[in-house]
Amino acid sequence: MSIQHTSGDLAIIAVAGADACAQPALVSEPIDEEAAADLAQVFKALGDPVRLRLVSLIGARERGEVCVCDLTSAFELSQPTISHHLKVLREAGIIDSERRGTWVYYRLVPAALERMAGLLTVPVGYVPPGRDAAAELQVEPGVVGDPLQ
Repeated sequence: MSIQHTSGDLAIIAVAGADACAQPALVSEPIDEEAAADLAQVFKALGDPVRLRLVSLIGARERGEVCVCDLTSAFELSQPTISHHLKVLREAGIIDSERRGTWVYYRLVPAALERMAGLLTVPVGYVPPGRDAAAELQVEPGVVGDPLQ
């Protein structure tokens, strides 16, 4: 992942990949209609608790991949239901798969995770409208007035 600057000096996060495109962070520049539709598919796929758990289970594996046989045993759902959820995640570009003999192994697509993270990352120095930048920088953890407490 690399950060590029356009003529307007807005940060655009570029992600390498076959169907990846440069995506600005939401708070640095509005995204266009096509990018919004693509990202909506990704976030819709993650909006289901089973699919979110599947992504977590796949990502938590030591080598970053897991056999479908291990995924189905982690849920009280039928194998066809798990396969459907995996298909949705695959079509959204979040996971990839590889058949080895009779089993299919799944892994996360790092570029997809970077794209989502980059879109949701707040740029350094960003201060929401109506907030005082100096006051935002002076608050220390544990001090009265800390918005995190």
